[in-house]
Amino acid sequence: MKIEKLDLPKPAIDFLLSEGFSKLYPPQSDCVDAGLLDGKSILVSAPTASGKTLTAILAMISYISKNDGKVIYLSPLRALAAEKFTEFKKLEKVELGKKIRAGIATGDFENLEKNLEKNNILVLTNEKMDSIIRHGAEWIDDIGLVIADEIHLIGDESRGPTLEMILTKLKLLASKPQIVGLSATITNSDEIAKWLDCILVKNDWRPVPLSEGVYDAGEVTMSDGKKFEVEPSIRGIPIDLGVQSVKDGGQSLVFAETRTRSKALATKAADIISQFLEKKESEELEKISKKILSNNEHTELVKTLAILIKKGVAFHHAGLNQNCRDTIETEFRKGTIKLLSSTPTLAAGVSRKTTI
Repeated sequence: MKIEKLDLPKPAIDFLLSEGFSKLYPPQSDCVDAGLLDGKSILVSAPTASGKTLTAILAMISYISKNDGKVIYLSPLRALAAEKFTEFKKLEKVELGKKIRAGIATGDFENLEKNLEKNNILVLTNEKMDSIIRHGAEWIDDIGLVIADEIHLIGDESRGPTLEMILTKLKLLASKPQIVGLSATITNSDEIAKWLDCILVKNDWRPVPLSEGVYDAGEVTMSDGKKFEVEPSIRGIPIDLGVQSVKDGGQSLVFAETRTRSKALATKAADIISQFLEKKESEELEKISKKILSNNEHTELVKTLAILIKKGVAFHHAGLNQNCRDTIETEFRKGTIKLLSSTPTLAAGVSRKTTI
């Protein structure tokens, strides 16, 4: 299905085309066929990187072009919320006969959380939405579209109860909001769809094949039976695997259990990764390093991060300020940073082809 064939205002079509969207992925087409642009509540169960964010954007544009209510985008993590806010902020350029204003409230953006009611797109963490409901904000009754990202986390024992409670309250609003749930592929998606009164759109299509492998004694055995060797070093198995990916021309995302370990892993990888950088890449990384130093306080943590970035690696955790995290996420997404070591703050919404 081509973008220009969608039942959306021309300015919206022009915007999507300018952003590089020309044709919908199969899961996105299925959502449109199921009534996404007609106000139908939908639960999308599809693999990571299958285009669920564009599905959300289509629902937002369609709703705002026809209604005066508010759109709520729920995220389980602050880092993920910040990433989506940056994307949705671009919608403010779309002329729909009314001004689109995007806002965010997660606890990291105090200067942006004032006057939330003036925005018609609100990006909120689940906990922030819970707080807003409890405090009885008057604009809650204006909510007409709720988009719940990573909704499969409703089964998580720590995050699930809050998400279940707020969705229960939101679906019972007098405004009867359209609900769009975005989920990874899960076995009980039909049960969640029934609970939310949503049409289930289930599609296993992926733009990039996902391969799994098991490492043992210097050898990785892939799920299809293929094997390859990884040269061991004193840096440890996670970094050896990451280095192999970068050496082969890719990138690597290594998850660490603590902030200290994420920094330590990045430090171990720095010298070897720097050997694979081309001159232009090193020059670009030098600029990013200077940007980190010029835009943030010169704490020991920031200084260390700046040094590592010069060598093509970085670490990411909640101890870094939002400015640092945004820069790291952007540059990793662009492919500038070759190896990123992170705590699970980035685990939700990973959409690149990476080695873990």
